Amino acid sequence: MDFSRKRIPDDNPVFRCPWAGNDPLYQSYHDQEWGVPCRDDRKLFEFLVLESAQAGLAWITILRKREHYRRAFTEFRPEQVARFNRQEMAHLLQNTGIVRNRLKIESAVSNARLFLDIQAQFGSFADYLWGFVDNRSIQNHWQDSDAVPATTPLSDTISKDMKKRGFRFFGSTICYAYLQATGLVNDHLVDCFRHRQCHDL
Repeated sequence: MDFSRKRIPDDNPVFRCPWAGNDPLYQSYHDQEWGVPCRDDRKLFEFLVLESAQAGLAWITILRKREHYRRAFTEFRPEQVARFNRQEMAHLLQNTGIVRNRLKIESAVSNARLFLDIQAQFGSFADYLWGFVDNRSIQNHWQDSDAVPATTPLSDTISKDMKKRGFRFFGSTICYAYLQATGLVNDHLVDCFRHRQCHDL
């Protein structure tokens, strides 16, 4: 996530985290999704695909391609993505609506298979993931964007465990962005209107 220091103009009564900027798509994502505790496996798989695709790119790039990803990856149904064959992956490489990176596309498919393995082992991917935080969101109280870390010991631990299971494109930085997005950590700044809302969810 790109944290700039730009603030919403003073005549705007709502203060958002500065990274939301003035882009309506970014603001909608910030106001409705980012930091909301997620325990729905399909949504968790969606963010796994999107965050992995984001590696090396701006998150807004992925948000603008999100609906294309939704169609290309069967509404983010991991059981269907896990069955994609070489021909289907080759077809995805021709899809201009998504990031046409062969390694990222292949990893989305292999990660889907590993996602199903975790579901089988733990009952759900959510149970596996939330087990790292004792099923409670970590509530941070950052006052400045510059203080928000790119990685933490928690993201190091989860990333290491998932990489050991075979997941790709899920290093600690991507993992921490994933935890922020899915609400395992609340990294809204304390004066952002969403901090308290996400805290209370």
